[in-house]
Amino acid sequence: MRENIHPKYFTAAKVVCSCGNTWTTGATLEVVRTDLCYKCHPFYTGEQRLIDTEGQVERFLKKLDVRQKHLALEAERLAEPEIVDVLLADLKLGTRATAALTKQGLSGALAILELLKTAGDAGVLSIQGFGQKGLIDLKKALRLNGFEVPGDAQEPAAEAADES
Repeated sequence: MRENIHPKYFTAAKVVCSCGNTWTTGATLEVVRTDLCYKCHPFYTGEQRLIDTEGQVERFLKKLDVRQKHLALEAERLAEPEIVDVLLADLKLGTRATAALTKQGLSGALAILELLKTAGDAGVLSIQGFGQKGLIDLKKALRLNGFEVPGDAQEPAAEAADES
């Protein structure tokens, strides 16, 4: 075994806490300084206080503040949904339906929705070259892009509430 590799051990090492409490124990240091001991730690004293070691409380409060700001921005963003027009080509309808709608001058989802609101399904079906299958595909594509299609059937729970 190698000699002189072990640290010097002090059998009467003095431990000094920041609260002023001192006691004697064995250690490799002659004087040990601590921030907390059994006389001042909240777990042993029953106090309700936060112990800030190395700024952890400030870091936590900073993270909490950032989270609150993020939640406020998210709530504000969700409160006012932004309606973005989707081009007719992005709806990925068939070539015949796309050509018929383009010929009619409808280039985006918002224009098509306006036509559906004012004239209904019959108004869209009156476009030459645009049939029932095109209308079904158009409504599916609009729903997939997050639009509310006018004329959709209400949900059964909403209908039951309307009847009573």
